[in-house]
Amino acid sequence: MTRALRLAAVGAAGLALVLAGCSKPATTSSSTPKSSGAAASNKKLSIGFFGFAKANSFAQATWAGVQSYADTHNATATFIDSNFDGPTQVNELQDAVVAKRYNIVIIQANDGTAMVQPVQQAVRAGITVVIEFTPVGGKYNTAAPQVPGTINIIDPPTVNGVGLAKLGLEACKTVTSGKCNVAYLQGFANYPLDTARTNAAVAALKAGGATVVSNFVGGYTQDSGRAAMQNLLQADPNVNVVIGSSQALEGATPLAKGKKIAFVGNGGSTQAFSYVKSGVWFGDYDVPERSEGAKAAQLGIEKARGQNVPDSQVACQVLTTFSCLGTKQTLQGQTATYSD
Repeated sequence: MTRALRLAAVGAAGLALVLAGCSKPATTSSSTPKSSGAAASNKKLSIGFFGFAKANSFAQATWAGVQSYADTHNATATFIDSNFDGPTQVNELQDAVVAKRYNIVIIQANDGTAMVQPVQQAVRAGITVVIEFTPVGGKYNTAAPQVPGTINIIDPPTVNGVGLAKLGLEACKTVTSGKCNVAYLQGFANYPLDTARTNAAVAALKAGGATVVSNFVGGYTQDSGRAAMQNLLQADPNVNVVIGSSQALEGATPLAKGKKIAFVGNGGSTQAFSYVKSGVWFGDYDVPERSEGAKAAQLGIEKARGQNVPDSQVACQVLTTFSCLGTKQTLQGQTATYSD
């Protein structure tokens, strides 16, 4: 889930425009209305967490937050595992709605477009729906609700991508005084949120004056990251900066021994924090995912019990003081809440 360039004036201006357009997505200040069928405070509520995959450390961090909050607020929680498969997740949510298994569902969508219909079904069925981390709908640059009646605590993929590019451009300054060659290791190919994040990152890097030398799929494991780095070094041995998921970079980093390469990770694990704080990586885009999972559970439980809650929040604005842009300086005093 993390990663002296002399920018030409036009490049700096271009990046400023990208950041201005993407770094502050629309966030509504309205609240979801109280439910006419609010649950009593002594009723034990059930939460279904439809996460990316049980085997994924990032989703496990979300799950830990959901579980922790549920356990102390008279609720139970269940992880429904789709193993990164969009159609499977759609079917699982539809089945849960028909069976009326949960009072609250928290959706960590593998395919935000495909999940629109089952989320609409859940809302119509009177289930409290919280959209967590990635949007449900066709827009990946906003945290605003795209399905009426849902609660959204989101890290918009385009904002994530621009943040990674910003860290990458800063990393360039530490390794070269000339042209900076940046490699972006995409998470999954043809994965909607990854595609939106990649496109935003590449556009911001180019606008900032960097040369994007390759776009290998790095995935979300050390093995996939190691394989991508091997291919990268063969294709572009003069790469200056590598950006990718924290899991992928953990596999890629040892291959850079003896080379002047700066790394920027995506995902605030204990390993990523250690790499950044020790100076091995330049930076890391840190979403405090366990806290976000707990916040999603809190919003869902409060809404189900009849309280007014915000219908839209950007996670990096409400859960961190450094907009998720982790460097050796900004991560001082911060503690990671999960491990890869």
